[in-house]
Amino acid sequence: MNRLTENKIIIIKRKTRLEELIVRYNTVSQAKFYIEHLGADFSDYIAEDENYKRVVNQAVDTLSSLGRTQLLDREYVPNFIFGNDDVVIVIGQDGLVANTLKYLANQSLIGVNPDPNRWEGVLLPFKVDDLKLLMIDVFNKKRKIKEVTMAKASLNDGQVIYGVNDLFIGQKTHLSARYQLKHGKICEQQSSSGIIISTGLGSSGWLKSILSGAHNIVNRVSGNNTNSKMTENVDWSYENLFYSVREPFPSRNSQNNLVFGHISRQEPLKILSSMPENGVIFSDGVESDFLEFNSGIEATITVAEKKGHLII
Repeated sequence: MNRLTENKIIIIKRKTRLEELIVRYNTVSQAKFYIEHLGADFSDYIAEDENYKRVVNQAVDTLSSLGRTQLLDREYVPNFIFGNDDVVIVIGQDGLVANTLKYLANQSLIGVNPDPNRWEGVLLPFKVDDLKLLMIDVFNKKRKIKEVTMAKASLNDGQVIYGVNDLFIGQKTHLSARYQLKHGKICEQQSSSGIIISTGLGSSGWLKSILSGAHNIVNRVSGNNTNSKMTENVDWSYENLFYSVREPFPSRNSQNNLVFGHISRQEPLKILSSMPENGVIFSDGVESDFLEFNSGIEATITVAEKKGHLII
């Protein structure tokens, strides 16, 4: 076979909604009964599943003619050992790109939108039909690469977790999170709904919703009618992180002065847990992949030493 490269091409896929329903309800007919019983359109699940599998198969056929290709389900990504020169293709939604990127080192990643009519795909600039010519350009180093700054949480027990969009630190239940927060020379005890750490890429996601809510509350209370532009047009390679404390509660034993700010490499954020149980840190909305953050554990939040590399 006349391949263009000896480097491995890794295709990352995910389960469709239909496949997840089958895992839960064992058969297609039982899944259909459940969805239609709720009044939803089961044919949409079928159409999405068929289209996604068609796109994945087309990608495998195209890429197999260009180099050694391996198909990998998202659930195996955290433990998969990527080669230094691997090229990674993600077929799915933006979240799958983020949740793959944080496990890479210097490997380049290509986001493929399997259904542009269904998903906008900010991180999915390509369609499956683009892959052949795109990969030729990639192998010949003719494509631009966009760097993405990541967040990093390092625990005093040696564990580390990265975030491409954001990190959440708090309780995995709806109970208040209790901890000591230190930034710069200021240190205080807090009780809140948790802390969100956002990157430049993630500033248009969770952080934007937090700031929009806070801004509209202030507008309503003050009678103003202004627009918030605090995180508009933040570059993905922005070298600082944002932190925001959700619903801080002031009391005799807790303060609310450190509620929003920037984290730099020179000035990290330190958080010491005061939660006997159920304290967690997870990234990019994946609650099942978390680090325990219970009493005595201290997390140092800073800009990650590595960056993501998105081909555009």
